[in-house]
Formats: sequence, structure tokens, C-alpha cells
Amino acid sequence: MLRGMGDNLRLARLRRDLSSEQVAERAGISRNTLIKIEKGDEGVAIGMYFRVLIVLGLQDDLSLIARDDVLGRKLQDIGLTTPRRATKRPPLNN
Repeated sequence: MLRGMGDNLRLARLRRDLSSEQVAERAGISRNTLIKIEKGDEGVAIGMYFRVLIVLGLQDDLSLIARDDVLGRKLQDIGLTTPRRATKRPPLNN
């Protein structure tokens, strides 16, 4: 998966006609780190991947991770119980 992500980042960089030196400089990382990211190296901190996403204008893609957690929702629903009545809350003081 990381290799695929690295390939996607490399393609996004090339589509923007940016050199690896330009992206690395703007992301505040070394060119060697960018090369590792584009190869999907699992030893590179996730924060470095995020810096590259920001430079490429793709930072919003990170918010899509685990957004549609189908399994988690099913597991949560199994453990939910329906209360017989709503809980009593004290009135709001104005």
C-alpha cells in the first residue's frame, strides 16, 4: 500500500511539473527522504508523507483515511443498547 501511495505521490509531482528538489525543499525534507517516500519506504515518518501532500495540495486526501469504517460501525452497533427512555437533563440556565 505504501508503495502505491509513493507511486501516486510521484505521479502527482510529475503532473505538477515539479522536480524532486523543488518538492523536497518546499516540504522541508531532503531529496533522499522524498525518494524514499516515492518508493513507499515504511521507515519514513508519516509526518514527512503529510508534508509532501501539503506541497502537492493533496492534504485533504489524508482526512479520507478510515472515514467510511464499515466494520467499526457494525461492531459498534452490536454493542449498542437502546435506552427505554431519554435521560433526564437539568434545564439550561440562561
